[in-house]
Amino acid sequence: MCGIAGSFQAADRDAVQAMIAAMRHRGPDDTGLFADEKVVLAQARLAIIDTSSGGHQPMFSEDGKIAMVYNGEIYNFKGERQLLEARGYIFQTSSDTEVVLKLYQEFGEEFLVRLRGIFALAIYDRRDGRDTLLLARDQFGIKPLLYAESGKGLVFASELKGLLASGKVARTVNHQSLQQLLSLGSIYQPATLVAGVKALPAAHLMRINATGIEIKRYWSYGLDRVAGLRALPYREQVERFAALMRDSVRQQMVADVPVGAFLSGGVDSSLIVALMAREAGGHIKTFSVGFEAGADAADESHEAAEVAKLLETDHSRVEIAAADMVGHLQNFIRGLDQPSVDGLNSYFVSHAAAQHVTVSLSGTGGDELFLGYPWFASVERTIKQTLEGNHGRVNQFLSRLPMGRAITARMAPQEIDPAAFHEIFGRQYHCFGPDLAHELLSGDARKTVSLRSFAEEIGGCDELRDASWLDRGSVLCLNGYTRNQLLRDIDACSMIHSLEVRVPFLDVDIADFAFSLPTSSKIQISEETFNPYASYSAAGVKRIVCDVARRYLPAEFFETRAKRGFALPYGDWMKGPLSDVLNDCLSRETVIKAGLFNPDTVERILDDFHQGRRPWSHPWLLMVTELWRREVLSP
Repeated sequence: MCGIAGSFQAADRDAVQAMIAAMRHRGPDDTGLFADEKVVLAQARLAIIDTSSGGHQPMFSEDGKIAMVYNGEIYNFKGERQLLEARGYIFQTSSDTEVVLKLYQEFGEEFLVRLRGIFALAIYDRRDGRDTLLLARDQFGIKPLLYAESGKGLVFASELKGLLASGKVARTVNHQSLQQLLSLGSIYQPATLVAGVKALPAAHLMRINATGIEIKRYWSYGLDRVAGLRALPYREQVERFAALMRDSVRQQMVADVPVGAFLSGGVDSSLIVALMAREAGGHIKTFSVGFEAGADAADESHEAAEVAKLLETDHSRVEIAAADMVGHLQNFIRGLDQPSVDGLNSYFVSHAAAQHVTVSLSGTGGDELFLGYPWFASVERTIKQTLEGNHGRVNQFLSRLPMGRAITARMAPQEIDPAAFHEIFGRQYHCFGPDLAHELLSGDARKTVSLRSFAEEIGGCDELRDASWLDRGSVLCLNGYTRNQLLRDIDACSMIHSLEVRVPFLDVDIADFAFSLPTSSKIQISEETFNPYASYSAAGVKRIVCDVARRYLPAEFFETRAKRGFALPYGDWMKGPLSDVLNDCLSRETVIKAGLFNPDTVERILDDFHQGRRPWSHPWLLMVTELWRREVLSP
């Protein structure tokens, strides 16, 4: 795990050195740089597999004609190494980096489909005068890779802070991205909040040479890739899923440094910790976040402590007091790298874990793949109401939405237009929504953007259009909220503490398995599904995950524990210890000077919040964006 940076064609050693220096938190153990007349590649290393100098990067082929820098971990590298050794390759190190490099030598660009892991990489190939730079990201977009064209060349880095440090990127806000941030709570890749900077899309590669730049996809979600699984008896599906989870956790525990886990007390993280304990045959270090007495928050840390006691882990409950929030705010904003309505929980639990381990496993991905979020059932119910004859009432509902009249005009009584599906889904989780986000922009900013509906913002995430509504929603969520908010925030907020976070649910084989199951194996919808206090058993969510976890957790876990979201006491903080910061960031003078927001609308939102008429997320996101402008964009 590390930070990588580089420049190509218009090679600039000083710019790349500045980028790596700005990301040294991602790799405090070692740095390396290679430069020639066309390329500069650099890495700041967090040593995890082969902590010796053998893992130093950039790494080169034996003839020196291929150079690589790489951020991530490949969990199946031992098996791939055996395959390469059978083909005559000789290895000098025990690192996964050398395996990745030799896989490229053997298979060319096709090597990417062989990788199970988290990665962002750059390979410079000058064999036979080809002088080509290859950039690539993992299938789920867990590891970041940003780039910008600069003059006749290109610069890339693991973080926005890195690119800004190069001096080759103008510190200018992308107002269309700002509007999307306000509407949805995060920015959807490939866009970023800085004009001219893009994220390489997940599961894509970029090839750059004298003929230009080409971006292409190398992997996608698909239905029924596990042949025959859909028709198997449910108990056999459970057995096969149990084996897959054991394999994923076992592989993701591979490291030459201490490994722990985030433990929220929910079924996903509890299952992962149980499997880790089974694999290790002993105590696992686990971490959860709680709050001081009286905080207005959803605190699951006591439930986590109960699971930790049951599984005999070495558990740390991190209690966050108001003073901690004040003391960490600046570092949190810097670590966040790009504004988001989320990330603080990841920041604090990562801060705690980094005192004891270098790698931590997380349960992220279980809700998305196995239909744990409440909005999946809500979308399904709305669609079924339409298909069962409530067409007129749903038409009235949709007609009030942006683009609603155009959508309903295309809808027959027995179908849902894709845009209508996207609108329904988008309303399940957002921040300000399209109209208020547009109104929030300053007058100058509003002139440069177009008002975009939920359908226009998230429609590109709808990848499995031939699937059921539930499976479509699952992938839409993975490509949208999960990738652009959860995974991006987890990476940024853990790496500021030099901690690597791994996500065993987000494995290619597990995704293929999930989309080869009937939805009834993942969720059984009833009226109790819509009850926020219903237990796992009553709600019927994540059915197959729960049935594997029953092997390790007592029956009362599933009968009494509800699937709840985690919530920090943001409102308490903004009305208490952060009130001065909030008022400074959103004062009329500050808003006018910054030029991003409409001061009248901001004033109304702040007043509504203090009067209890508006959720904490609205002033919080505005405050975080202003703090980001000061700390990251124009320090």
